Amino acid sequence: MVKIMTEVLNVLALATKYINQGRFSKQSITCRPSLANRRIEGFLKRLLEERHVEATLERLDRLTQEEALTTGARTLEVVHGLSDDLKVVKDG
Repeated sequence: MVKIMTEVLNVLALATKYINQGRFSKQSITCRPSLANRRIEGFLKRLLEERHVEATLERLDRLTQEEALTTGARTLEVVHGLSDDLKVVKDG
């Protein structure tokens, strides 16, 4: 989980860096949701074109998949342990 949070922070840091360097426009988002959505989509498309961000997002994706597999394995361990405990209680 720490690795995942680290990658999320990396994505945010890169996005902030690119905004501060003026690589992306700093247009203000108005109250109209459709306009805001288009600006956000445009920002994300430009952000994803950057190789550093793409690599970071790929690492984040890999880490979240690993975390899901680990969570599934731990859940199976707990269920198996509970099953064994139930057998002991049942057999008395």
